[in-house]
Amino acid sequence: MKQKIMLRTPPSEIVFKGMKFLILDRPTDATMVTFIEELKRKKVTEVVRVCEPTYKTDILEKHGIKVLDWQFDDGFPPPAKIVHDWFALLRTRFNNEENADCFVAVHCVAGLGRAPVLVAIALMELGMEYEDAVELIRQKRRGAINAKQLSYLKEYRAKNRLRGSKQCCIQ
Repeated sequence: MKQKIMLRTPPSEIVFKGMKFLILDRPTDATMVTFIEELKRKKVTEVVRVCEPTYKTDILEKHGIKVLDWQFDDGFPPPAKIVHDWFALLRTRFNNEENADCFVAVHCVAGLGRAPVLVAIALMELGMEYEDAVELIRQKRRGAINAKQLSYLKEYRAKNRLRGSKQCCIQ
C-alpha cells in the first residue's frame, strides 16, 4: 500500500463575498498526489503559480486543473500586469453560478508572501480594509506578508475592480 504524503503546510481557505481562495505552498513530486486531491476536493480548476516552476503541469492538466504561470520576485509585490490578470481570472471564475462552490488556488514557495499578497489585493478590491485583509490571512497563515509587501498593501488603492462580481453573504 502506497503511503500518503502530507503537504508541508495545510492549505488555507479564505472566503469573502462569494469569492473563495485556497493559499498553498508549492507541491513537490512527493506531495503531488495529495496536492491534486486537495485541489479536486475544493473544485479548483485553476492554480496560479507565482513562483519559479519546479514541477511539471501535465499531471494537473490530466485532472482538469490548469496552471497559470504568473511568476514574480520573492518578497516583492506583484507587477501591474499580474494584478490585472488576477482580477480578470477572478471575475471570470466567480461570475458564473456553476462556480459558486469552487476555489481559485494560488501558491508560491511557502505560501507566505506572493500568494497571500494576491489574495489580500482581491479582498481589498471587494471592500475590505488592508489591515483586516492582512489579519484574516495571517490568522490562517502565520508569518504571511513581509514588511515590503505590507507597505505595498497599505499604499494600494482599491478601484472597485471586483465589486461588479457576483457576491453573496460574507462568510
